[in-house]
Amino acid sequence: MAFQKPTGTQDLLPGVVEKWQFVEEKARELCRRFNYREIRTPLFEQTELFVRGVGETTDVVEKEMYTFRDKGDRSMTLRPEGTAGVVRSFVENKLYGEPDVTKLYYIGPMFRYERPQAGRQRQFHQFGVEAFGATDPAIDAEVIALGYQFCLDLGLKGVQVELNSVGNPASRAAYRQRLLDFLNPLRDTLCKDCQSRMDRNPLRVLDCKVDQDKFIDAPSILDSLDEECTVHFQKVQQYLTDMGVEYKLNHRLVRGLDYYTMTAFELKAEGIGAIDTIGGGGRYNGLVGELGGPDQPGIGFGIGLERIQLILEHQSIGLDAVKPLDVYLVALGEAASREVTKQLFKLRRAGYSAERDYLGRKMKAQMKSADRFHARYTAILGDDELERGEIALKAMDSGEQRTVRLDDLVNELKPQA
Repeated sequence: MAFQKPTGTQDLLPGVVEKWQFVEEKARELCRRFNYREIRTPLFEQTELFVRGVGETTDVVEKEMYTFRDKGDRSMTLRPEGTAGVVRSFVENKLYGEPDVTKLYYIGPMFRYERPQAGRQRQFHQFGVEAFGATDPAIDAEVIALGYQFCLDLGLKGVQVELNSVGNPASRAAYRQRLLDFLNPLRDTLCKDCQSRMDRNPLRVLDCKVDQDKFIDAPSILDSLDEECTVHFQKVQQYLTDMGVEYKLNHRLVRGLDYYTMTAFELKAEGIGAIDTIGGGGRYNGLVGELGGPDQPGIGFGIGLERIQLILEHQSIGLDAVKPLDVYLVALGEAASREVTKQLFKLRRAGYSAERDYLGRKMKAQMKSADRFHARYTAILGDDELERGEIALKAMDSGEQRTVRLDDLVNELKPQA
């Protein structure tokens, strides 16, 4: 039988995977500059971690999790997002004992069972950051600025931050009744998910993708913030303005997960026919305590890398998918082939990317192979050159050819000062 990849997954083939590596390298370099360190957590965790951390009333927990029972009859779930696992690791490994703010980042696959579509897969990949230990609005602004700068570093056009505050529990309690007063007359016109959320978590109604047009006149949570949340939100905006980060307020932005408090934001860029959401995040001051740790504040974001790749393609932003080969060695004859194997390894040990023919092809076919690899040089060795201890070195861009000593080949490939 012919096997096919599972629905909602993709094979990243050579020529494409290099574009992913480019994006990932940009993320790692940016995190180095912002002093965030990498963390790698398991691909699966106890199901209860996500139920408690992400929220029972979220679409993720109710509809999208890949959950299974292992051989010990324990309920396990493939991670649907990155934050809960990072918080679990932060608590379990007592990283809260560090004297400074703990700043972490991750890059890796996540899993959600949903209808596959452009930029959204059942196995998808996220780049995310998490910062623990500070309530200072400056760290909120730093996290947002990191995500914003990541988009700029990739060359994305139309990058913008949408910003809101979802307050603290007291603010949300005050807002909850105002929102219900607005929603109750609309109940019969709303989708079934919204009707269910009204009874359990009314703020989640604002995250509905079906009925957004009905919430244009919904009351703003910003009018229900207490003094602490108001001052915090004003300072976040001031810092973003000072840094030149472009943002706009969106009082209906609540994000899709239950753990957010105060700052909530989304990163957007020019997409396919519209402004597309690349990712988002916010502050989660109660999550560490909810998952068994001390009362430590946190803030972070997650960015979808499939969506990034889609927008890069749509905006015609070219990435160097395949780096040119430094040198392709051409062997003419059995003795030359043996020497080429030796020289090939020497070049690779010296840090050069190098290749040779393994199919016994004639010189013309080997030169075509060098072209396909975009080789900067070809080094041609025949029996006569081997006897003299020499090799012909050809620059592929100019066609210039010269003879060099075999023992000097590594040095001859170095760029001229």
